[in-house]
Amino acid sequence: MPQNITVTYKELCAAAEREIETLETGDAIKLAGRDDVVLVDIRDIRELQRDGKIPGAFHCPRGMLEFWIDPTGSYHKPVFAQDKKFVFFCAGGMRSALAAQTAHRMGLKPVAHIRGGFGAWKKAGGPVEVPEPKAG
Repeated sequence: MPQNITVTYKELCAAAEREIETLETGDAIKLAGRDDVVLVDIRDIRELQRDGKIPGAFHCPRGMLEFWIDPTGSYHKPVFAQDKKFVFFCAGGMRSALAAQTAHRMGLKPVAHIRGGFGAWKKAGGPVEVPEPKAG
């Protein structure tokens, strides 16, 4: 029997954005480097290696997010225990909306995500560490 998908990923992302704060790229760039903010890059490591990264951002692969946030789990990362604002981003702003919603529902506050993600950040001229060229 075929599956009957009744909710699209776009609908899930729109619902997440109604629940969490969405930052425009310019506003997110202004937060970079502040002591009271953690930028959380949820992209896959291959995306960072290929496209670069935001200086100082904490890398948390999307698949580990819940495990790294939960202080009762063996995978917990202390960065998520800090009294700071957590701003999530991905490549285009969809995965980060869902990640910020999940973090918020787990009790991490305050959280936000960057509309347009890393792509919008680069386009707006935000600081980027470019990947090292591969030797060979």
